[in-house]
Amino acid sequence: MRIAIVGAGTVGTAVAVRWRRAGHTITAVAGRDATRPRAARWLPDVPVVPLADASAGADLVVLGVPDDALSEVAASLAGRIDEASTVLHLSGAQGLDVLEPVERAGGRVLALHPLQTFADVEGAIDALPGAAIAVTARDDEGSALGDGLARDLGGRPFPLADENRPLYHAAAVFASNYLVTVSEAALELFTAAGVPDATAAMHPLQTATLDNIERLGPQQALTGPAVRGDAGTIDRNLGAVHAAAPALVPSYVTLCRAAMDVAGARLPDDRRSAVEEVLARWS
Repeated sequence: MRIAIVGAGTVGTAVAVRWRRAGHTITAVAGRDATRPRAARWLPDVPVVPLADASAGADLVVLGVPDDALSEVAASLAGRIDEASTVLHLSGAQGLDVLEPVERAGGRVLALHPLQTFADVEGAIDALPGAAIAVTARDDEGSALGDGLARDLGGRPFPLADENRPLYHAAAVFASNYLVTVSEAALELFTAAGVPDATAAMHPLQTATLDNIERLGPQQALTGPAVRGDAGTIDRNLGAVHAAAPALVPSYVTLCRAAMDVAGARLPDDRRSAVEEVLARWS
């Protein structure tokens, strides 16, 4: 298949490299100023063209642009798409309606989203194999095309209903983005406590935790003072956090309450009440 990439950032470039390795032809890439040096490294013989020229000669146009730009880009492509062409976007949160101008012009639309984190191109290329990939299409023919493209990335396709994409993406934000966010908070506190090379020290703890979640599920994987109802420990934690990084106190309180919800029946009511009394003083 002849594929053009519009928005050849980290994800757009990584999928282009993977599809090319699977035997597809990358006809062109388009994007902002950083696209040219990125393409020179990862797709050295692929032309970098203006958006208006990207779809020429392509069977599939892949949109890797930011979510808020999808509508505008789809509208600009609509006049250059024919009934033999497909436009696919890589957004996790947006549905197919954002590509409505393409459908009105007679093109097929797809949405394909790898459930993976991509911090840089090299890491993204390596992370795609084995990733679950959400495929949303209008019909069986589109689903088959999406599944094939997902497999060509090395991924494991699964169907995702169009109306569920925002919820799916919110779940991904919790699973990845907020994990990074709480990790930054942990690193700040470890560093303040004098732990050397805090990132390396924290890594085995986090990988073991993720392994336990996969093996046991969140409720049984949960350990620590919230599931035990150790009100005194939580109070001492909060006092120390307040002294070292007071801006993190509300986050600790909120996450402690969420952890008690995860604990469920493992946490006796009287112990939860004791913890709630402590949290109320710090709220």
